[in-house]
Amino acid sequence: MKSTLHLDEVWKIVNTDHYDPFSVLGAHVIEWEGTRGVVIRAFLPDAQSASVVELSGEKEGTSFEMKRILNEGFFELFLPDRRSIFPYKLARTMADGTSELFYDSYSFLPTLTDFDLYLFNAGDHHRIYEKLGAHHAVVNDVGGIQFAVWAPSARSVSVIGSFNGWDRRKHAMRVLGSSGVWEIFIPGLKEGELYKFQIKTKQGAILDKCDPYGFEMEMRPSTAARVNLVTGHTWGDERWMMERSQGNQLSKPISVYEVHLGSWSRVPEEGNRWLTYRELAERLVAYVKKRGFTHIELLPIMEHPFDGS
Repeated sequence: MKSTLHLDEVWKIVNTDHYDPFSVLGAHVIEWEGTRGVVIRAFLPDAQSASVVELSGEKEGTSFEMKRILNEGFFELFLPDRRSIFPYKLARTMADGTSELFYDSYSFLPTLTDFDLYLFNAGDHHRIYEKLGAHHAVVNDVGGIQFAVWAPSARSVSVIGSFNGWDRRKHAMRVLGSSGVWEIFIPGLKEGELYKFQIKTKQGAILDKCDPYGFEMEMRPSTAARVNLVTGHTWGDERWMMERSQGNQLSKPISVYEVHLGSWSRVPEEGNRWLTYRELAERLVAYVKKRGFTHIELLPIMEHPFDGS
């Protein structure tokens, strides 16, 4: 079946070699064979058929069958005389007859701003942990998870996880200009999903990487990150914060106890497990106060492969 694209571009998508799959997939206004219209392209591996369902608000309207361009799962729909892009969902039917209706990741704009990228590349973004990694976002009134990672030397990057069968073809990311930041928004994704970033190097090697900005990790020897939105905690330190603001703290004596929580103390009668943060709050604070320390400094609490030190 003939495509509105040069087949080289199609094969770059199929082989996950494209640095900006959003320039190919999703909806675009084009002129093809003398006719102006809207084209919608989708790469849906393992799908037997696909269609575009036009949306009016939250209501589903007309369904348009897509044409299969390649047996690998590249589909395309050209609507002549359409002058603008419209909201839609994709529908796919698998070989076993199951079907699914879903929002297209490639129909959403990035959530990272040019200002975010400027500050990051200048080394001056003090809240970059709120931008890179996995975060809840609402784009065009649709909720989901925004993924972003810095991989400046990659040929391509994909999000793989329990939600897409760990298949790099299904959620290939785009690089944002010359920033080296790759991103994609996956609508409808929920908290708790496991994921990694799969990177293809310029030499063609495939590397699975855990999210360096992930808020939760699997227990070793597993190495995936888990989507954790870090919500639901209610702080109860108002009194302490108020007391801290009174007086000159730097004029008071300071004696700092530096500690690595994972090796400071264990519970041998329960499989030598770590103490919980709640247990540490009681034991560690009492321990350091008894010895005359005024402050506790925690060695890094980020996830890493070795807990011994």
